Amino acid sequence: MLDMSEDATYFWTKDTDGHTRIGLTKSAHEALGEIKYAELPAIGDKVSQKRAFLSIEATKAVSEFNCPINGTVVAVNPALKTDFDDLNSLEDGVAWLVDVD
Repeated sequence: MLDMSEDATYFWTKDTDGHTRIGLTKSAHEALGEIKYAELPAIGDKVSQKRAFLSIEATKAVSEFNCPINGTVVAVNPALKTDFDDLNSLEDGVAWLVDVD
């Protein structure tokens, strides 16, 4: 397991319709390799900064990630219900995970 819990460079955040969208950065992809599976929080889940909120299985490792912010999950990337191709994008802004309020 890679220790990716304390490095904020693995996430980007962006204001989207009054919520904060959280996604994976190019640095995270380079450390993980191709993403095969992600266990994401559900809508309504409370997340806390510096506490585990998701797990990702990739070619190089299975890793837990700590949330970069506090809040409640208000949306989960719907594309991730069927496949993880969007998470394998190296372009910041594409590989989004959740929106938090």
